[in-house]
Amino acid sequence: MDFGRLLTAIVTPFDEHGALSLERTTALLEHLIETGSDGVVVAGTTGESPTLSDDEKLALFKHVVNVSNGRLKVIVGTGTNNTHHSVEFSKEAAKLGVDAIMAVAPFYNKPNQEGIFEHYKAIAGSVDVPVVIYNIPGRSKVNIEAETIIRLSKIKNIVAVKEASGNLDQMAAIISGTDDRFHLYSGDDGLTLPIMSIGGQGVISVASHIIGPEMKQMIGHFLNGDHDAAASEHRAMLPFMRALFAQPSPAPVKAMLDSLGISVGGVRLPMVPLTAAEFNKLSAIYRKYEETEGNAAGQTSK
Repeated sequence: MDFGRLLTAIVTPFDEHGALSLERTTALLEHLIETGSDGVVVAGTTGESPTLSDDEKLALFKHVVNVSNGRLKVIVGTGTNNTHHSVEFSKEAAKLGVDAIMAVAPFYNKPNQEGIFEHYKAIAGSVDVPVVIYNIPGRSKVNIEAETIIRLSKIKNIVAVKEASGNLDQMAAIISGTDDRFHLYSGDDGLTLPIMSIGGQGVISVASHIIGPEMKQMIGHFLNGDHDAAASEHRAMLPFMRALFAQPSPAPVKAMLDSLGISVGGVRLPMVPLTAAEFNKLSAIYRKYEETEGNAAGQTSK
């Protein structure tokens, strides 16, 4: 299953009262289509999934599928640390025309590798749609080891992993141990280029909400063999990518979107908005990046 190279883990837009806003979701999706995203991941970490009810998630999934209308691949987050609930919820989501489901590693329970394997096997066996594994030990407190992901890749509809372990050795082992139909995506914006250099497919990104065209260009330069240009673009983007995670996500990216005229509302507790000082620091880093990019483009066109 080819989901593309640049996927955006989208924020969940809320209205002024903190309720789910499908109207704002439509505007966000149109923005992402215009700025180069190949697909979206809905109700993941960036989408504040822990604070969304199942009914909100299903309404959001259905809306995103309808608005995208084939213009974006739609992957939806259905995983929890309760295997039975994950199975039942994945069944409901799969009925809505989504392209795939994504299931995060079971968090808090801290299962062993066999428990993780059986968890994903149960989810994959319950649906006909493709399944994406999400490995993020920094949040789940359990790492899905390379050997486990390689075992899971042999299940027909488990087709990809979003890898946010930060361990390039582990990722290289996964890529080497899986066949060509199984794709590894970076779960960290700042590792997009390093991961692609060892055979990764692309990135499931947060920064692409703001700098999608630049990320798309970097990926294109790499794929076309212009590695020097890709490396230069990667280095230029890194400070802004880091700044988007200087405070708990998705507060920084939501603040940036709102400042750029793409209204997505605030965050739900226990997340809190950026302070004025935090936003000013983030905005200054973004402006510096924009100025650097503008100067570089001007020099290139001469």
